[in-house]
Amino acid sequence: MSSSSSVARLSGPLMQQWFDLALKTHEMLLSSGLVIGMRTERMARAGLAPSADDLAEFQLMGQEKLDAASESGFAMARQWHSSHFSLANRVLQQWLRSTTAFFSLAGSITPAQAAAHGDAFVQSAADTVDAAGELPEIAARIARQGLTPIHAAATSNARRLSGLEES
Repeated sequence: MSSSSSVARLSGPLMQQWFDLALKTHEMLLSSGLVIGMRTERMARAGLAPSADDLAEFQLMGQEKLDAASESGFAMARQWHSSHFSLANRVLQQWLRSTTAFFSLAGSITPAQAAAHGDAFVQSAADTVDAAGELPEIAARIARQGLTPIHAAATSNARRLSGLEES
């Protein structure tokens, strides 16, 4: 992988994934702040004698947090598992290629063989680095999968509690 393609990779889809994740996180935090404010105000107004509607909302609040956290954890585990398996398989393949290339280089008899095997070894090492370069993209996918259910709950609650969602 050339340095210009490394720069293009970092400034392209990978940066877009992290930027999108940052925007979703920002939106989720704003929505959460709004929901926390509205629910805290409702709790303060209810005081020691909450109505049936208040109690239902307070129970919903707790259940939504548990559901979103559970769904988030499962989503991240699924994404990690599939990404980990794929990356581990690729790294193993690269390791085998590198080992083969190294032993071919060590067993070279002529300068021409050494040059050819040396090129193969360098290329396999570069491919291994390229495989390891997938880690930031995998991290972004795992974070995005984990944020999705929490973002959905926070933004949905913000719309519902502020009256922006039609009943």
